[in-house]
Amino acid sequence: MRYRKLGRTALNVSEIGFGAWGIGGKQWLGGEDQAALRALRTARDNGINFYDTALAYGDGHSERLIGKAFAVADDVVIASKVPPRNRIWPAKGSIREVFPKEYVLSSLDETLRNLGRDAVDLYQFHVWTDGWAGDEEWIETVSQMKSSGKVRYIGVSLGEHTPTDSLKALGSGLVDTVQVIYNLFDQSPEDELFPYCLEQNIGVLARVPFDEGSLTGKVRPDTIFPDGDFRNFYFRGDRKQESWERVQQLTASLGIRTEELPGIALRFCLSDAAVSTVIPGMRSPEHVASNAKVSDAGPLPALMLAAARKHRWVRNYYQ
Repeated sequence: MRYRKLGRTALNVSEIGFGAWGIGGKQWLGGEDQAALRALRTARDNGINFYDTALAYGDGHSERLIGKAFAVADDVVIASKVPPRNRIWPAKGSIREVFPKEYVLSSLDETLRNLGRDAVDLYQFHVWTDGWAGDEEWIETVSQMKSSGKVRYIGVSLGEHTPTDSLKALGSGLVDTVQVIYNLFDQSPEDELFPYCLEQNIGVLARVPFDEGSLTGKVRPDTIFPDGDFRNFYFRGDRKQESWERVQQLTASLGIRTEELPGIALRFCLSDAAVSTVIPGMRSPEHVASNAKVSDAGPLPALMLAAARKHRWVRNYYQ
């Protein structure tokens, strides 16, 4: 496993991180707690030291599993998020409707209880819009969290394909990291966000590297997800068919087999120097071990990277 500096923080994080939405148990169905605990411990054994969770992931269930897996571990970096109070994704409403100070501080305390820790390494606002960046209450909230000793660093997480809706927050000097959708299909962060982050030394967490599963090659036109699973929304209508066709074009263009695609998808994300860590969702020890190996392969070769860039796909599956 290779490691990168998380922007201007003092943290060195594994190139492959652990995205813990899937082990929350509510939006991604079919998982099992004991398998999740084995996956978390396998990740640590394979050099993964960065774990990204959220209070909203199973109403704290994901956090509690991480707390249980790493009860006495001091060699892991844990990031969590405060959900919007109005529970609207993407961000909608005033800062007082979404992230009022007392609510944020109370949520932080709940997260720390779930994790069984006195402090969290990175605390992120789970939705964000730059209209809030200059708000005095938000600035006071961030300052109070840092001065309390309960939070080492602050981040924002962008829920949709809107990478530039964070530049004001990042320019405030209060935000240390940004979490953004970035994958072989959605390459939009490369346009403005990544150059800015490199210039300002902002840490970047690349989320959804597998496009919620399509870039594993396992989402086919006839794939059926459990009732209540988030992917029924993401791949609604003819989106499974459309994604499958795009994947076939991609693998043919790159000259790879479908089973090689997950590794290529992760290496694509790691090919940009702005990216600090990639956080695929993982629920089984087998997936963890496979993903962890990708770091040692390094970025994509220049010719393959150039071919991959031709498969940029502009769309918003969250609408």
